Amino acid sequence: MRKTAAKLLTAAALATSLVTIASGAAVADPAAGVTPAAQDIVGVGSDTIQSVLNQFSADYNASLGAGSTAPHLYSWDATGTSPITTKTGATSIARPNGSGAGIKALVANTSATVDFARSSRGPAATDAHGLDFVTLAKDAVTWSAQANGNAPAQLTADQLTGIYKCTITNWQQINSSLPNAAIKPFLPQADSGTRSFFLSAINVATPGSCVTSGPEENEGTDTNLTDPNVVFPYSVAHYIGQTVGGHGTTTDAPGNLSLRNVVAGGVTLTPITNNQIDTDFSNSQFGRVVYNVFRDSEWSGTDAHAQALQAIFGSNGWICNDPTAAADLASYGFLATPACGVANLT
Repeated sequence: MRKTAAKLLTAAALATSLVTIASGAAVADPAAGVTPAAQDIVGVGSDTIQSVLNQFSADYNASLGAGSTAPHLYSWDATGTSPITTKTGATSIARPNGSGAGIKALVANTSATVDFARSSRGPAATDAHGLDFVTLAKDAVTWSAQANGNAPAQLTADQLTGIYKCTITNWQQINSSLPNAAIKPFLPQADSGTRSFFLSAINVATPGSCVTSGPEENEGTDTNLTDPNVVFPYSVAHYIGQTVGGHGTTTDAPGNLSLRNVVAGGVTLTPITNNQIDTDFSNSQFGRVVYNVFRDSEWSGTDAHAQALQAIFGSNGWICNDPTAAADLASYGFLATPACGVANLT
């Protein structure tokens, strides 16, 4: 039954992978041959929300009409060739991989190079002051394991804590009926917002020595994650986008990983219901908000640059109000929130 439940979750998602994709196809990075202009709005950072931002870029720019000189929207992926020249006249920078790296790049540069950072985590005590974390949507993070592996269909929040603190290292510590095999917990690379959020959700300040860091988040195709004893955090929205939404690629895909349930407060939480994030799951400690981050001096300004930011990301802007943007968000697995466009100042 344990393995069957895991297979069913994967199969249910894959069975609906031919859902109609909202509007035109998105691309990784600005399209080949396209160099964003100096006045364009350009972002870097999180892997988790890069795909939906790419789709926003394609659809928002199309909405401006051919020949428009208004600032366009572009987003650079977390991985790829490096360094990158983000827009015309910009200083080349190392490609920021992850929420933390994107935020650092935002702080270290001006709008001549980076206008916003994608972030799948909220403000942290270590972040610079004067940043606005502007709400985009709701997501959730659960744990994943190989569909035909040794992991059970569910773990409690406390068991996840023990696994990542390395006080639980064998499946038989979970249940004596499970295989006598060492658990292999993995975490995404250090700047990952999914990593920092997941560790906070399970109350782990410092992972134990049995934990391996390094795989790109939300990429179950990584060869390090093919072991039958792997445990790996995963964005529920990104998983839905890869499978139900049909947005997976050769590398940006779950591979043979399936999402698993979490028992918290005595309640079994299921990540996906009816091909979207389960409401109870998103309202639990494993639910999160994802953001776009801006310099407050620019977000709160009154000049043309601030107006362009608000026109795209603000509560009255395109992302929070346009039907195409809403369809994009759903297609990539995220839940809309009435707080869209609201800024949280560090």
